[in-house]
Amino acid sequence: MKHMNSEVKEERTSNKKRIDLFLVPIVLIAAFLNLFKIWTDEYANAYYTAAVKSMLQSFHNFFYASFDPGGYVTIDKPPVVFWIQTISAKIFGFHGWSVILPQALAGIGSVLLLYVLIKRTFGVWAGRFAALAMALTPIVPAVSRTNNIDSMLVFTLLLATWMLFRAVRTVKFGWVLAAFAMIGVAFNMKMLQAYMVLPAFYVFYVVATKITWKKKIAFLTTATALMLAVSVSWAVVVDSTSADKRPYMGSSQTNSVLELAFGYNGINRLTGNTSVTGSSHKQSAQTEQQTASSETKQNSNSSADSSQSSNQRKSSFSQKMQAPGGGNQNGMFNTGNPGPFRLFQKGLSDQISWLLPFVIFSIVGLFAGVKFKGPYTAKQKESLFWLAWLLPVAVFFSIAGFFHQYYLIMLAPPIAAFAGAGAVALWSMYKQHNDWKSWLLPGGILTTAALQVYIMSPYVSSIGVAPIAGVGALGVILALVLAIRKQRKNSLTNYLGAAAMVVLLAMPAYWAMTPIIYGGNSMLPSAGPDSSSGMGGPPSTATNSKQSGFNGMQPPGSSSGNSSSNNQMQPPSGSSNGGQMPGGSSNNGQMQPPSGSSNGGQMPGGSSNNGQMQPPSGSSNSGQMQMPGGSSNNSQMPNSFSSKSSSSKRKSGGMNAEVNQKLLNYLTKNNTGEKYLFATTDSTSAAPYIIKTGKPVMAMGGFSGSDPILTVSKLKAMIKKGEVKYFYLSGMGKGGQSDVITWIKENSKEIPSSKWQSTSSSAQQGPSGNGTLYEITLK
Repeated sequence: MKHMNSEVKEERTSNKKRIDLFLVPIVLIAAFLNLFKIWTDEYANAYYTAAVKSMLQSFHNFFYASFDPGGYVTIDKPPVVFWIQTISAKIFGFHGWSVILPQALAGIGSVLLLYVLIKRTFGVWAGRFAALAMALTPIVPAVSRTNNIDSMLVFTLLLATWMLFRAVRTVKFGWVLAAFAMIGVAFNMKMLQAYMVLPAFYVFYVVATKITWKKKIAFLTTATALMLAVSVSWAVVVDSTSADKRPYMGSSQTNSVLELAFGYNGINRLTGNTSVTGSSHKQSAQTEQQTASSETKQNSNSSADSSQSSNQRKSSFSQKMQAPGGGNQNGMFNTGNPGPFRLFQKGLSDQISWLLPFVIFSIVGLFAGVKFKGPYTAKQKESLFWLAWLLPVAVFFSIAGFFHQYYLIMLAPPIAAFAGAGAVALWSMYKQHNDWKSWLLPGGILTTAALQVYIMSPYVSSIGVAPIAGVGALGVILALVLAIRKQRKNSLTNYLGAAAMVVLLAMPAYWAMTPIIYGGNSMLPSAGPDSSSGMGGPPSTATNSKQSGFNGMQPPGSSSGNSSSNNQMQPPSGSSNGGQMPGGSSNNGQMQPPSGSSNGGQMPGGSSNNGQMQPPSGSSNSGQMQMPGGSSNNSQMPNSFSSKSSSSKRKSGGMNAEVNQKLLNYLTKNNTGEKYLFATTDSTSAAPYIIKTGKPVMAMGGFSGSDPILTVSKLKAMIKKGEVKYFYLSGMGKGGQSDVITWIKENSKEIPSSKWQSTSSSAQQGPSGNGTLYEITLK
């Protein structure tokens, strides 16, 4: 106990010391990367921003995280982060930056927490380097600059880590409970993703705590029970509430939070399963990819960089829609092919893996001489914690069937921790040893520089040869000089070591700045010279920016009069029926599943590519989105955000940031007291109008249009009650709503497009795609 009391006193004394002046510029760097220009992102991820707009209007919407002000359907995540965003919007006003601010501050807070965690055991320089590595990990600021959840999730897990470390130092059971309860809070941010750190928590507490095994088991059992209770607390309240008293649970198939947690947001992420609930998962994935791509054009319109780099960022989105890893059709979003080296593949490596070789050498050095039975030093125990965080998460991302690039932020804390702790440890071994351990530092520098050259090589057209050659040459030279000077440990050697660290962090720093330089993507954030595309892969070789992205897709409510098939979504001619649209019907250019289809949004045809949208091999139509199977070129993808905004702010968010004013005027003028301004197929179409007006807009099928929320009888009852009478229907996003869509078309009056459709192709739109407006009144 005396030892424990002395540790507490030492901690209190250290807290009274003046601020670490070396930490100040690191925090300022983190603040710049996370905060600068977030005020230009007017709507952020519009799906989540619309929810905040709705949550501001009533406690009912706030508690359930309702997507729309009418309380029809929730978003597809738990509410805690959005509660925080709503509070921020309440304090500072409803703006894009006010919903982004909590995540940006969380990113800065994570840098500070990692410094505190590493400094105590590994030394102040290890803490500084770990904090800097965390701040400069490209995916960290890329995510923190959006209103996506993951930055706040990582901050919460690091806060839980701090509590766990304190529990071990003080042997206070209360801190154990607090640490695991905090993981329960994190579960209510992003569900099972929060549990990825549990192996580290269990292993560390068992190894590091100096109490009896009986107490360890009892404490961990109690803490786990508390964690589970906190985790399911909101879910139990929601699932036990009558369905007619609350919104439908978005992206679930059974209107259940627990099903959402363990299905769509759980096991399906690992397996990539597309059956049953996976059908919704697939359509949601396609919806995210479609909407995210639209930001590429929006962001490039508002950025100030050169036309050449702009063309590179905007060119040939079809390449990015290819299955990751260069053609394998087992994934989306440029997340590579499953396997042991997935984190070193294009699209992932430039987000998180810049320092991985150095981390591997650091792990070898930190565990050198460790005996399985112990005893373990404090450094070895905490190294074990970070290793138990790193390995399971790395394994998951190496084998998972479906995830986004920005999920990789989960790997940032252990990588940065090992980079900081390892830099000091390897330097110490280099100076004090003459055996194999002294070679770890030059070896880590050399291999890390080599990997960075490999990571940058696909981007030579964007960044040029000089930085690639510079990192490679300097890395080799510094590693060789350090190896040669092993016996000369003087001040020059110290400068060489410092220079090597600068070289290894130079390009990650540049990559971390790319969302500021080139513009970010709030729907699917990533870093890199094409960060505005949200796909984080190497730039295309296409040279004509006008044939890229979704430029050819017509806005809802607008008509350009251009019948050209350029950049339209087309099935490749001559291909087999793998994903062909049923019946070969063009349906006026809109892609629709057959009436009565029960495929829940899957692409029909049993395609071997799992229904992914992909350009045909060798296609010269680099700007076109094409479906495997069929040959019609009249199927325009609904969603066009190619218009330039008159505002200096970036209208991003993966959805149309502005509305079709003519349509809005028509709907407002002819509203006779209906609860909903209009109903549409999915959230992509509804979100801009919710943000613009704050009025209820019904996304009949939830996020992607595939949620089985409505039935014909339920819709009839809503119409008779005067809750809704206008329906905007476009081709995509119906999923399991085909019966409802068919009934609407058969029992409605079509509104002439001249009354609501804008003729300006430069007008920002609203509901997605070239659709049709219907009116239904029942007595």
